Formats: sequence, C-alpha cells, structure tokens
Amino acid sequence: MVARTWNIASTVTLRGGGVPMPILGLGVWQTPPGAETRNAVLAALRAGYRLVDTARAYRNEEDVGAAIRESGLPREEVFVTTKLWNSDHGYDSTLRACDESIRRLGVDRLDLYLVHWPVEGLRHETWRAMEKILADGKARAVGVSNYTIRHLDELLARAKVAPAVNQVEFSPFLYQRALLDHCRRHGIQLEAYGPLVRAHRMDDPTLQRVAGKHGRTPAQVLVRWCIEHEVVPIPKSVHEERIRENADVFGFTLDAEDLAALDALDEGYRTSWDPTNAP
Repeated sequence: MVARTWNIASTVTLRGGGVPMPILGLGVWQTPPGAETRNAVLAALRAGYRLVDTARAYRNEEDVGAAIRESGLPREEVFVTTKLWNSDHGYDSTLRACDESIRRLGVDRLDLYLVHWPVEGLRHETWRAMEKILADGKARAVGVSNYTIRHLDELLARAKVAPAVNQVEFSPFLYQRALLDHCRRHGIQLEAYGPLVRAHRMDDPTLQRVAGKHGRTPAQVLVRWCIEHEVVPIPKSVHEERIRENADVFGFTLDAEDLAALDALDEGYRTSWDPTNAP
C-alpha cells in the first residue's frame, strides 16, 4: 500500500469507468425519514462531505435527494449511493427498483448502486440486471454490500462486469483483513459501514491511548484508521457537531506503531448483520 496524503476532497478511483469516489461519506442508516435526514445531509455537505450513502430499506431516499437540492451544490459534485433491497432481487425487479430509487432521489442517475445483501437463488439474475443498469448509464458504478470472499468468488466466476465496490462492516474491532486483501487483488474498493462500532468500544484502552497521543477523539481515530487502509468510511450521525468531528480527520496521520496496535484489536465484533453463513 503506497502512502498518500489525504484531504476531505480526496477520492479513490473505481474500476471500470474510472469513477472518482470520495474517501469519506455520510451514512444515513437508521436516520429517520423527514427533517432529521435532511438536516444531517445538509450538515455533512456544509462540512465538506461529498458522498451520501442511503438505501431503499432506509426509507429516506427522498430526503437525501431533497437535501442535496437544497444545498445548492451542483449535482455532479455529490456522490450518491443507494442499494437494492432483498425483496427486489431478480432481473426485472432490480431494473424497476433502480428506476424507483432514481425517482425517489430526484436524480437523473446514481453514482453507485449496490446489491444490499447476497440473496440466495436470485443474485445471479440480479447481477445481470446490475450490468444492464451500468450499461444503460443509470448508475456510474455498481457493486455489492455484505459480500464475503465466498460470495465475491461466486459472482466473479459468472459476471461480465466485476463489482466496483463491496460495502461491509469494518473497524479495528472487525478487521476483515482477508476480505480487504481479496478485494484489492480483484480491484474492488472496500467501503466501511459501522466504522464507529456504534460507540460500543470508545473506552478501549488502546484506542484511548492512540487518540490521546494525537490529541484526537476515539471516533476520529476510527475514521482515520479506515482511511489509512484506503477503505472508504461512511460514519453515521444526525448531530452536526459529530458530523463535523467525524470529518476532521485530515490534520493527523497514524504511524506504523498506531496502526499495528489498532489492527491488533480485531475480535470479530459485529454491530450489525453477519453474512458469513448466508447461503
């Protein structure tokens, strides 16, 4: 991994069309639809975020779109991700679901469309539809979420177009090193949801020590740890001060000693669903 200097405007380049994806985003999972989502997205865009991650299942796509329009930012400056829900798998259903998400968001196309979960029996037809969505220009990039190495290998063996992104839960306490390495080998960008571990580990002594060393908060260290691994974190918050705090991670770096200590925190700790045994 080649060290590089990051800032809030930095991007990673996705495979295929060379689409630039911001290195940091706002996640809106479990953010209630309505004003709370709109205000969180507006706060993030004011703070310099340029990636917003939603999903059909979150029921707040309309509010994400409304906030982007209200921000006054040009549409092309905001990277919008949404996801196909489990009940929409299948070829025709996937195409319809994509159109409906585009309509709810009020955009002409998506920047990234993800398969939210590897649904058994239907995911091959679903991916065929994702390839058509990409070819038709309805999404600039397509990818998956919650895919393990096994699910990725199954997809790669049959796909005409490989996924550009795999979004999974990822933090020092769930350091999926083998999955990260596998994605790198196949040119798949890893994206991290739950990077703050739902605040369940903020009092960990190692995390506290590294945060103190740099004069930063544990949350900032967790976000920066992802970036140091060239993984795109999408921390979630509805509080403007926390949204700003989570973005203020570009004025320090983690050295090799810090990274080794944080990497060693892995305990397989999940705060969300576990796809390991998904058929």
